[in-house]
Amino acid sequence: MYTNFQEFLTGELSAIKEAGLYKDERIIVSPQGAEITLNTGQKVLNFCANNYLGLSANKKLVEAARQALDTHGYGMSSVRFICGTGDLHKELEQKLAHFFGTEDTILYASCFDANGGVFEPLLTSDDAIISDSLNHASIIDGVRLCKAQRYRYANADMNDLEEKLKEAQAQRFRLIVTDGVFSMDGNVAPLDRIYELANKYNAMIMVDESHSAGVVGETGRGVTELYNLKGKIEIITGTLGKAFGGAIGGFTTGKKEIIDMLRQRSRPYLFSNSIPPLVAAAGIKMVEMMTETNELQDKLHFNTKYFMEKMMKAGFDIKPTESAICAVMLYDAKLSQEMAARLLREGIYVIGFYYPVVPKGEARIRVQLSAAHETEHLDKAITAFIKVGKELDIIK
Repeated sequence: MYTNFQEFLTGELSAIKEAGLYKDERIIVSPQGAEITLNTGQKVLNFCANNYLGLSANKKLVEAARQALDTHGYGMSSVRFICGTGDLHKELEQKLAHFFGTEDTILYASCFDANGGVFEPLLTSDDAIISDSLNHASIIDGVRLCKAQRYRYANADMNDLEEKLKEAQAQRFRLIVTDGVFSMDGNVAPLDRIYELANKYNAMIMVDESHSAGVVGETGRGVTELYNLKGKIEIITGTLGKAFGGAIGGFTTGKKEIIDMLRQRSRPYLFSNSIPPLVAAAGIKMVEMMTETNELQDKLHFNTKYFMEKMMKAGFDIKPTESAICAVMLYDAKLSQEMAARLLREGIYVIGFYYPVVPKGEARIRVQLSAAHETEHLDKAITAFIKVGKELDIIK
């Protein structure tokens, strides 16, 4: 049987390559940071990591993880309700709840698991999920696992959301679901208007803060802080794998009864090992650092504004953003790959994004700014973009 299947897969992979959609993986041999080293020996500036606050190799986080390795060992070898709950897990959950102004938190192996495990335990076929059209794949997959009625509204379109809420009045409970920051475009969800509509049509709200926590808001508390809605949103999901240290681990934080029900019935929580103690310890240290100072958020916001203004002045087509994501629009998949390859030769590590990661005809280079970047890093990247952009007739 596999011979036939192998021929099928070979044909599919060849078609992907011919279409310019094949994804190659570059190999990094250094810690994550503003500058990284590839297995080729080339040192490049990294502008495509989710390392928004530059904490991935932070010495304080590394030391916290090292100490936990000595005191708590390497792994828990169990799920939480059997013998996988440690004191560090509970402390991190409490600190995250305080950070976001919520009542309780539950940890997962990843935010993909958090989103995959949040809907099915809470909602039934009597209920409704109203989801933004550009929500992350993990939200889409989580919704698929739930029997609730599904409604989909155009990205950040409040008129369309209102129409879907009117239709969903036939259901018992309604949950509006949105990314805080949409990862491919960098735009922020209009949570203030979503909140108004939720109140008007008796709905709850869930926000995925993965790309907004640590980034958006004056102190990095995400879109709930940006819109002065801290503590007013029923469900927030997020990750420790981006601004919060860049390792692994996800969480759901929100109303106490919701978190209690997830502990009882959320399958990714019940059937996956606990996150390692060293990851929890680093997460605790991360929250403490962010509570003590706003220095990293301030630097990130400066870097983002600086880079965006210079790139737009150079003539690049840039999507509007309130986050640390800068989408340089190219529209053609092969062009995005060619530009990324040429930029790498200039010492700038970025990736071209194209279908199916983004819609067909919406290919782009996604640049992600970090507090780890210095102004000279930004200037080098901008110079390289301008050089390659002119070579490829993207700008004049």
